Amino acid sequence: MRTLDEARELCENRLPGLLGKLADVGLAELEKPGNPGLELFKAAGGPALVIPKEYEGLGASPLEAIQVTRAIGAVSPSLAVASTMHHFSVATIFTLAESLRASGLEWALLEGIATQNLLVSSGFAEGNPGQGILSPTVGGVRADGGILVNGSKKPCSMSASMDLLSASVSVPRKEGGTENLAMLIPADSPGISVHPFWRSNVLAGAESDEVRLTDVLVDERLLVPTEVGDRGEVDELQTIGFMWFEMLITASYLGMASSLVNRALASERLGAETRADLGVRLETATLLLEGIARQLMAKEGDNAALTKAMIARYGAQEAITDAAGRAVEALGGMAFIGSPDVAYLIAACQCVNFHPPARAATRRALVENFTGDVLRIA
Repeated sequence: MRTLDEARELCENRLPGLLGKLADVGLAELEKPGNPGLELFKAAGGPALVIPKEYEGLGASPLEAIQVTRAIGAVSPSLAVASTMHHFSVATIFTLAESLRASGLEWALLEGIATQNLLVSSGFAEGNPGQGILSPTVGGVRADGGILVNGSKKPCSMSASMDLLSASVSVPRKEGGTENLAMLIPADSPGISVHPFWRSNVLAGAESDEVRLTDVLVDERLLVPTEVGDRGEVDELQTIGFMWFEMLITASYLGMASSLVNRALASERLGAETRADLGVRLETATLLLEGIARQLMAKEGDNAALTKAMIARYGAQEAITDAAGRAVEALGGMAFIGSPDVAYLIAACQCVNFHPPARAATRRALVENFTGDVLRIA
């Protein structure tokens, strides 16, 4: 498949040797807990992929990030999902570094992540129905030099391998009410513990278990206020981070579906009509995700851009699951029976539907936006 080959070529250019080493391990092993995927990702320089060059990163563009994630997703679905959480977190940090709210610490954090190959897990994206991606699920109270945080994040990808944890927290204001903050915490901080949570064998290699925080002291310098408008609109920092997440998590499943469609395209017993339809459906998802990438490259971060990104995500999600299903049907029962990889990939592709915000949770907001209101995701 030419487009998948192009994605693999770009991945090899940006992260030399990674795909070959992953292929040597094999899909079945890479999808188990304790697999070497994240270590191989770190060894290839993966944590620095989307960090701009001025912060010692590799400076991959959003378009390139889609390609790299697609290539990884085709060979290691769990690694694609886990690495997306890292990229989403660092994208939020470098967006902050370029904003008026920058404290100067962001530069040091990004350079440290890039040069030391640190993995940043994300506690923002929750799996609870109706739960906003940016809504805090842990609470904090003011303390000398920062805040004391208690609560848990589940699921939290890279829970066993993370070097840093990013998450949101709700803190009481002195004048009443609460304030939402984004925070970054070293994974070895006292009070952080990891507990079993993910019971499915699908995407088990992403290490998506529960991370508990018990009286964890977070330094004031590692806290960033997040703003939500009176009508539910989110600020530019959150919007851009959110767009990175939606783009790359969907690209992960684009890679999984690409692996299935690639098998179908290589089957000589399938006619041109079937193979053409599969290719068109899959590449529709690619084009939609590239639309989000171009918005990010143009630094579009308002609610109009967010609406377009969500439309693209849902359209791509539909195309991915459809293409994957059609590919398995076209390959036939013997292919399904004869290859555990086919059964695994079609199951994994369905998980694209579960990442926040679920379509059912945003239908009313989208309708309101289409009729002139503001999209609410928080």
